[in-house]
Amino acid sequence: MAHYLVTGAATGIGRAIKETLLAQSHQVSTLDIRDADFPCDLSDPALRDATLSALAKQQIFFDGIVTCAGVASHFPDIPALPAINFFGSVRVVEALLDHLSSGARILAISSNSAPQSRNTALVAAMLEDDEQTTRRLSGEGSGHEAYAASKLAIAKWVRKRAPELAARGIAINAIAPGYIETPMTQAVAQSEEYGDAIRDFVDSIPIGRPGQPEDVAQLAQFLLSPAAEFMTGNVVFIDGGHDALFRPESV
Repeated sequence: MAHYLVTGAATGIGRAIKETLLAQSHQVSTLDIRDADFPCDLSDPALRDATLSALAKQQIFFDGIVTCAGVASHFPDIPALPAINFFGSVRVVEALLDHLSSGARILAISSNSAPQSRNTALVAAMLEDDEQTTRRLSGEGSGHEAYAASKLAIAKWVRKRAPELAARGIAINAIAPGYIETPMTQAVAQSEEYGDAIRDFVDSIPIGRPGQPEDVAQLAQFLLSPAAEFMTGNVVFIDGGHDALFRPESV
């Protein structure tokens, strides 16, 4: 039995991953803004760092971390998107590296929207760990751009960290979901700003249906398992063929 920390486990993909791991008799601790073992507002840097500092002082060790906490394009506080989606993942992982067992596995959540990001300065600010500049730049653009940039930064961070962590016996991968039916994405689909675009987006999924949280949870279960021992530094798309449709020449 392994012990995993899952952020954003109260709903959506995070909840599905938590329930899948529990069904396999693993122990799961949760970190989220509500209904969690470790309550934490990842959008607030001071509160986030205080919570993680307190957690790091406890003698708790994990066999893996899955960072699912996130918000979508329609979130009204646009600078909070990278604060939660990027820094909320990176800070959790970095704060708890010394609490990971040998052979531990880390999963972060990117998105098939990541390649749509065109704001290179915003992505660079995140990768340079400059949260103040990130907040300023994200506030100057749209929610969609902040979302896509945060997910692209996650993918790049995973690729960058993989070789260093491999030397410590730790694997790190990212999952890049397409449209998954969750309370968060359903709220976006019902919004006035993004609703029509989301409906067209879903209709164009090559496999013919939207994804379900359980689809992602099954992939996460594999990536956390010994069967994926030789995998690290990967960004795995699970989107019903959307990325292949939009970027057929990308490999």
